[in-house]
Amino acid sequence: MVTDGGIHHYARGEWHAPSLLHRRIRLQKGLYADFYHFLLLGEGRAELHFDSGEDRILQGPLLAFLPPQARCDLSISAGTAAHLVGASAQVMVDAIGDKVESYSLRIFTEQRKLVEATDPLLAAEINPLISGFVRELADPSRSSWMVASAYMRLILMTLWRGSGGERSEPRGQGETGSILQRYRQLVEAGFRRHRPISDYAAELGVTADRLHAICQRALGRSPIQLLHERVVQEAKLRLERSARNIQEISDSLGFRDPTYFSHFFKRKTGLSPAGYRDIARASAGAENSMLSSGYADWP
Repeated sequence: MVTDGGIHHYARGEWHAPSLLHRRIRLQKGLYADFYHFLLLGEGRAELHFDSGEDRILQGPLLAFLPPQARCDLSISAGTAAHLVGASAQVMVDAIGDKVESYSLRIFTEQRKLVEATDPLLAAEINPLISGFVRELADPSRSSWMVASAYMRLILMTLWRGSGGERSEPRGQGETGSILQRYRQLVEAGFRRHRPISDYAAELGVTADRLHAICQRALGRSPIQLLHERVVQEAKLRLERSARNIQEISDSLGFRDPTYFSHFFKRKTGLSPAGYRDIARASAGAENSMLSSGYADWP
């Protein structure tokens, strides 16, 4: 388990005051190679220079989110102030968590986002969170993994809402879509409790057979398959990106013992948890279709 003393290997927080000189920062470099970054740009100008050759001019005030695959340099013009904060995949796993909104947040973090911060309400909400994150990391005597993760969760939620994430949340069509959406939310909130499908159906106000028919018709998979896929997806994510050992991951996913978790995981993936983690570490920075690269299993 990562201790709070090592938080600076897993998070960064920088305040770049207005300067007379142009500054250029390589975002994904060294310790920060696989970080997720948030840029809060004040009044002024900056540019993003992507490895793909694309350049993007930024005009503040603006809030930008850049996932690891963005691969870019940041140029901050003279006279412009900016906060730059970043977090490793391990911190992001803790920040995103496994609540109702977590599914949407995971999808949200797969693509870069640029949100104008001219809305005074958004600015009033996001500014103290970003600056608080920076202050937390600036004091080595108290820098805390838990606090950094909590700030990151609030920053991410604020950006998601500020970019219209709640309003644009995809919904299915008619009653079937509504039931699927609600089932997804219930699974997201409770997949670690390993509840029977009959409990989900009762909470949705339908029979288990009705829920089964809806899932099969819309997705070609049964409710229990979808539930198990969610558990496996979370297990893969934690094995890839978390510093926790197998026992801790098993406990965090609600399994009664790590042996049962290992059998379940191997039955679903063909690999033991330890074997999967080895492959994930060996594939770091490379494409591998076995790894949990996306979250598009749900409608």
